[in-house]
Amino acid sequence: MADATGATAGPAAGPAGPAGDAGMSTVEYAVGTVVAAAFAAVLYKIVTGDSVVAGLTNLVESALSSTF
Repeated sequence: MADATGATAGPAAGPAGPAGDAGMSTVEYAVGTVVAAAFAAVLYKIVTGDSVVAGLTNLVESALSSTF
């Protein structure tokens, strides 16, 4: 509820938002970075696997050996 000056009573809300949320965005960025790195590692393992490398090699060889 506002007083005569228009100020409201309640928890202080600073630049980080309501009290108790300080550092929340930093933690979210850290978790997002870890998830992105893990996803990149999984993709790297998949792409460098034997079946993918063999498939890409066959694709390139068949493209280079075809006549136009």
